[in-house]
Amino acid sequence: MKYLDFISPKTQFYQLLAPFSLESGEVLIGVQVAYRTWGKLNANGDNGVLICHALTGSADADDWWEPLFGSGKAFDPEHDFIVCSNILGSCYGTTGATSINPKTGKAYGVSFPRITIRDMVNLQAALLEYLAVKSLRLIIGGSLGGMQALEWGLLYPETVRAISPMASPGRHSAWSIGLSEAQRQAIYTDPNWQGGNYTSDAPPNQGLAVARMMAMITYRYWESFTNRFGRQQDESNQFAIASYLQYQGQKLIERFDANTYITLTHAMDSHDVSWNRKDYQSVLQSIKQPTLVVSIDSDVLYPPVEQQELVDLIPHAQLGLLHSTHGHDAFLIDIEALNEMVVSFRQEQDI
Repeated sequence: MKYLDFISPKTQFYQLLAPFSLESGEVLIGVQVAYRTWGKLNANGDNGVLICHALTGSADADDWWEPLFGSGKAFDPEHDFIVCSNILGSCYGTTGATSINPKTGKAYGVSFPRITIRDMVNLQAALLEYLAVKSLRLIIGGSLGGMQALEWGLLYPETVRAISPMASPGRHSAWSIGLSEAQRQAIYTDPNWQGGNYTSDAPPNQGLAVARMMAMITYRYWESFTNRFGRQQDESNQFAIASYLQYQGQKLIERFDANTYITLTHAMDSHDVSWNRKDYQSVLQSIKQPTLVVSIDSDVLYPPVEQQELVDLIPHAQLGLLHSTHGHDAFLIDIEALNEMVVSFRQEQDI
């Protein structure tokens, strides 16, 4: 499968022996987790740091957050045992739509069950138990990764010393759900999806490319595109921004799966920390860990008002504001400023 080509040779795999129960009540058999680690676990098993990746990301955090790794930086392998796993539903080695269903001998495809952010977190917890990590100094992630960080603080409060959700909300808004639905509809209209029977063996799903083009617009900001592209045109009189979006769409379909995209965007839409708990305010107020909430002032996908709400309601939260022209993706671009925020937070909290 082409997706395996994008898995680092340093990736390790853990297969659960027991059935894995989902929040929906469905059960997965033979679940596999693909993961990477950096540094060494100490004798007490309490120097863990968990990095949670975003929607189309992977466990290769040292690629997409490379400047945050190193001595004296946010993630220091000399002191931390750093873990990043491909989330449940991923197409990069963890059980998802591209995996073989042991009951049928065929790829799950569209039949892969609906999952939630809590399911992702519970699978990460199973991995950490296998790795003998008894407590985590920090759980950190941006976008979908930040949603996981929030759920970690609620599901496993005794295990987690601090959390840092970045460019993330406490629940998916109508705005974000609408964007997700529009992207899924682009996939559904592609002939190769064939009414739900799309598999990784089918021709590349151009609907997924269109979905990525939509998403890229929400990942950046007006000023970012204006400064970079303006009204420039190429030799064929196509606007540079159009060429860029088409390139990004084609680039994604070379490495990602359409049904995986559907699975993960549905999981993001389900995100609501108050679901099946108490009211939203009370749930956030129950998070007791020191919390660094990172907001991006130009983020149009998860605007600063959503992170300010988290800061206002989580008792020991502080706001780190990234001033950027890059929009939502600033947590992957403005790395130096982000590193300083995380290092400062960790020093303040002695973690």
